[in-house]
Amino acid sequence: MNDAPLHAPAQAAGIFAAYDVPDFFCELMNRKDTVPPALREVQNRLAHFSLADLRHRTNAAEAQLYRLGITFTVYSDREAIDRVLPFDVIPRVITAAEWDHIERGVQQRVQAINLFLHDIYHERAILRDGIIPADLVLKNPNYCEAMVGLDVPGGVYVHINGTDLIRDQNGRFLILEDNARTPSGVSYVIENRHMMLRLMPDLAAGLPLRSVEEYGLKLHQSLCEVSPEGVMNPQVVLLSPGIYNSAYFEHVFLAREMGVPLVEGKDLVVENHRVYMRTVAGLRPVHAIYRRLNDEFLDPLAFNPESMLGVPGLVEAYRRGNVTIANALAQALRMIKPFMPICPALSAIIWIRTLFWTVWKRISARSRTDWPTHWPISISW
Repeated sequence: MNDAPLHAPAQAAGIFAAYDVPDFFCELMNRKDTVPPALREVQNRLAHFSLADLRHRTNAAEAQLYRLGITFTVYSDREAIDRVLPFDVIPRVITAAEWDHIERGVQQRVQAINLFLHDIYHERAILRDGIIPADLVLKNPNYCEAMVGLDVPGGVYVHINGTDLIRDQNGRFLILEDNARTPSGVSYVIENRHMMLRLMPDLAAGLPLRSVEEYGLKLHQSLCEVSPEGVMNPQVVLLSPGIYNSAYFEHVFLAREMGVPLVEGKDLVVENHRVYMRTVAGLRPVHAIYRRLNDEFLDPLAFNPESMLGVPGLVEAYRRGNVTIANALAQALRMIKPFMPICPALSAIIWIRTLFWTVWKRISARSRTDWPTHWPISISW
């Protein structure tokens, strides 16, 4: 996005008549480019609401969210452990062009994360080149020896990524951080849309909104695609720590949306390095696990021996390729703060290295077989 001067503030009307339009970027009232027709329509519709009506609908939303159990847990607050999902009757509008920009950027970033994780658990070229200090990775408590040399299906370590976005004073999107371990929050996005359509139909009717209804279906499809090869009808489950987890509402929600069983560690068993689910009809094979459990609790034989939440033998079954775990192990490594400032450079380095190595392999296959396997790349940032 360019740094052109801010577009003139939208003309205030109705509830916005006394609104102090800021000099900096505002999605609704002060965009840096021409106001899209759909956004202008949102402004016009909101202008016809009274403040009393908006307050009434806000209170109604909170009451409905509470009755539906759409909450999250805050363990540090003894007075209000269960918090109702915050709901804003004035939507944050992201245009199609902005979403296209976000989508392409996030896809590129996740690809870089996958390539980075593959490199540090295989060739470690990025460490040998000194781009990242080796001790920062190899001596990190989150480095997972069980992942060394393991080829994950499709080279995908990060199946679901939570990308925290912010905007600067000019409206540019910036990434605050990634959560590629057990990201949560998508259920609140979907429920927020449902609530908006129920409580503000006169605002949303006829607007060209992108649907969020197929998220569960697409997630299930993605998990099936990375299941072990040769399985015609893979069984997917969602592994939860249980009802006391802060995001348990989301676990229930996503299992329902995907149409898969919601299980806890005690519901699964490993026999002959294969994972099974206990059912009233006997053991049923499991091929893909969407885990909402941190690494250290996932398998007491591989990590924390005192864990009562995991499945003994799960990691070995995973290493043998008999089950897929999403996201893959050792995602906490990506959350180390020193990695964040250099992630854009890492994306470029890994992408260039992969491109050149692919080209050289094709040349080698046609002419020579003795090309070097290590290509030093120097870059400064």
